[in-house]
Amino acid sequence: MDLEDVNCRARFLIRDRDGKFPALFDAVLADAGLEVVLSGVRMPRMNAVMERWVQTCRRELLDRTLIWDQRYLLHALREFERFYNVHRSHQGIANARPLNPLPPPIVDPGQIACLEVRRRDRLGGLLHEYEHAA
Repeated sequence: MDLEDVNCRARFLIRDRDGKFPALFDAVLADAGLEVVLSGVRMPRMNAVMERWVQTCRRELLDRTLIWDQRYLLHALREFERFYNVHRSHQGIANARPLNPLPPPIVDPGQIACLEVRRRDRLGGLLHEYEHAA
């Protein structure tokens, strides 16, 4: 897929300073009109957030899905992005979802005994969302 095919123009490519990228790699990108921005020296966590998202997307979605064409790939990635940012819990901030506040704590023992949970499947059952029934 070319970015030009979807009327999108990239201007920068951020990469680390790994030796597997020769100078010719940067020259080819410069000829294509991309400016290469190198990550900081001795800053291993600089790229970690995006690498973590890519690993999670691959492990939880792409390794379990047969992608037929570009249209289905984009649909699956949009659904996973929504699931990842809106529903899936994250270890960083007390298992809170990034775009939602933490729910109020349940303090009444009687309320805990009668919780009803609903499950909604996404992408044909590959992703599952659970929520309390109102």
